[in-house]
Amino acid sequence: MAYQKLQASRAAAVVPNDTTDIPNPANASGLGNNGNVLYVGTGGTLKVRTAAGDDITFVNIANGTFLPVQVVRVFATGTGASNILALW
Repeated sequence: MAYQKLQASRAAAVVPNDTTDIPNPANASGLGNNGNVLYVGTGGTLKVRTAAGDDITFVNIANGTFLPVQVVRVFATGTGASNILALW
C-alpha cells in the first residue's frame, strides 16, 4: 500500500501554463517532475494534469486548500485560482 508523504521538503510558486509542466526543482533542466501536491492560496477553479495524464478541473476550491493529487501541470486556461504553490 502506498502512503502519502505528509510533509514537503521542496516548494515552488506555480505559474499556470497551457503547454509546460511544473519544473522539477531537483533537476537543473527543470525536467522530470513526477508529480507534486498543490497549495492553493486564493481559491477558485483549477484545471490540472495529473501525473497519470488526466486533465481535470476542480471547481469552488476554497482559499488555503491543499490539493492531495499528484499534479504535473496547472493550466492557465480554465484556472481562476491563484497564489498556487507546488510541494514535493
